[in-house]
Amino acid sequence: MLHVIAQASPQGVQALILVFGAAIMAFAIGLILGMWFRKQQEVTRIQSANEKAESIVRVAQAKAETLAKNAVLEGERQAEARRREAEAEEKARRHELLEEEQRLRSRETQLLERETAVTARDREIEQRERQQRDAEAQLADASRLQEKELERVGQMSRDEAQVILLRRLEEDLTREYGKRVQRHEQQYKEEADQRARRILSHAIQRCALDHTAETTIGIVQLPSDDLKGRVIGREGRNIRSFEQITGVTVNIDDTPEVVVISSFDPVRREIARRSLQALVDDGRIHPGRIEDEIERARAEVEEAMLEAAQEAVALTGIGSIEPELLKLLGRLKYRFSYGQQILKHSVEVAFLAGNLAQELGTDVQLAKRAGLFHDIGKAVDHEIEGTHALIGADIMRRFDAPPALVHAIEAHHEEVEQKNIEAILAQVADAISAGRPGARGDTLDNYVRRMTRLEQLANSFEGVARSYAIQAGRELRIVVHPRDLDDLAASALAREIARKIEEMGGYPGQIKVTVIRETRSSATAR
Repeated sequence: MLHVIAQASPQGVQALILVFGAAIMAFAIGLILGMWFRKQQEVTRIQSANEKAESIVRVAQAKAETLAKNAVLEGERQAEARRREAEAEEKARRHELLEEEQRLRSRETQLLERETAVTARDREIEQRERQQRDAEAQLADASRLQEKELERVGQMSRDEAQVILLRRLEEDLTREYGKRVQRHEQQYKEEADQRARRILSHAIQRCALDHTAETTIGIVQLPSDDLKGRVIGREGRNIRSFEQITGVTVNIDDTPEVVVISSFDPVRREIARRSLQALVDDGRIHPGRIEDEIERARAEVEEAMLEAAQEAVALTGIGSIEPELLKLLGRLKYRFSYGQQILKHSVEVAFLAGNLAQELGTDVQLAKRAGLFHDIGKAVDHEIEGTHALIGADIMRRFDAPPALVHAIEAHHEEVEQKNIEAILAQVADAISAGRPGARGDTLDNYVRRMTRLEQLANSFEGVARSYAIQAGRELRIVVHPRDLDDLAASALAREIARKIEEMGGYPGQIKVTVIRETRSSATAR
C-alpha cells in the first residue's frame, strides 16, 4: 500500500491522507461515543442497583419492624401467660396452705379432744381407785364388825371367823373381778376387732390370687392290665431297677389298670410318676430304657421346679435370690399340706404379709420375704429332724439372711418368742391363707380324730355337761351345768378352754369356743 501511495500524485496522496484522517477521526469519535454510552449504561445499571438495594433495605426494614412488633406482642402475651400461671400457682399454693392449716387445726382439735378424754379417763380411774379404797375400808370395817358379831353370837374363835370371812371375801372379789374382766375384755375386743377387720380387709382385697385345690398325685393309669407284667419284668427285674433308681415304692395289686407310687419325698414321687407314665405310653420297658426315662423325667421336674420358683419370686417382687435357695423354694411345688400346695400358699402369705406391713407402715420387702420363705423348711423336713420353722431358719442362716428375716421364719409358729413385727405378720398371714374356706382339704380319719380331741378336751373340765365340735372343727359349743357354774364362771371357762386348745395346737385357722349356760324353772298350777 505504501508503494501505491508513493506512486500516486500529490493530490491523490493528500486525498488519501484526508480520507485516512477522516477514518481515524470517525474511529476515535466512535470509540469515544462507545465509551460514553458504556459509561452511561454503567451509571444507569448502578443507579438501578442502588434503587433495588434501597428497595430491599426498605422491605427488610419493614419486615424487621413487623418482626419486632410481633416479638414485642409475643413477649407481652408470654409475659401475660406466665403472670397468669404464677397467679394460678400462687392461688393453688395458698389453697393448699389453707387446707394444710385446716388439717393442722383439725388435728390439734382431735389431740385436744384426746387429751381431754385421757384426762377424763385418768380422773375416772382416780375416782374408781378412791371408790375402791373406800370400799376396801368399808369392807374392812364390815369385816371387823362381822368378826365381833360372829364371836359374840356364834361363839366362834377368831380363826374360824377369819376363814368364813376370807371365803366370803374371795367369792366377792372373784365375782367383781369377773365382772370387770368381762367388761374390759368386751370393750378391748370391740376396738381390736374393728381395727383388725379394717387392716385385714385392706390387705386381703389387694391380694388377688387364683386358688386351685391340688392333691398329691401318686397313681399311674395303665391302658390295660397286660402292661403290669411288663412293668414287673422277668423275675421282677424291671420293678426292682425302677425302685432302686427312683427310691420309691411301686405297688401293683388287684386294682384294675392302676399302679400306685408311694414315697415320703414328693420330688422323687413326681419323677417316678412321670418316668413310669412315659414308659407305659411308649410300651418299651427294660432296665436301660427305665434309666433313660428317669433321667429325662428328673431334668423335667428340676426345670419345672426352677420355673415355679422364679415365677414366685417375680410375682412377689422380692428381688434376686441365690440359685441354691431358688432350687429349695421350687421343691415346694410338689409339697402339699392338707391338700394345699405349699409354694402357692407361700406366695399368698407373701402378698398378705406385704399388704399388712404396708397398712402398718413397716418394712414391706422384709415382710414379703418372711412370707415367701416361712415354710422353706418343708422342702427338706423329711430329710432333717426338727420342725419346719427351725429347719427353715437354719437354712436362711446358711444363706446369710438378715437376722430379722431368720427370726420371723423360726417364730411364725411361736416355737421361739416373737421379737419383731415381721414374725407376727408372717404368723397372721399364714393363718389367713390356711384358714380361709377351701384352702385346705383333709382326710376323714384326720377330721374325725380332730373332732374327737376337741370334744374330749372340753369334757375334761369340771361342770361341763356336753360338748359339740361343729363347723368342721372351727367352733366348739359347750353346755355346762347351770347349778355348778354361774355366768362369770362360764365366761372364764370359755377362756380357759380356748387357752388349752391353743396349747394343744394341730389345727389350721382359729377355733371359736362358745359356752352355753341355761337355767329352766317350771311349776304346775292345779
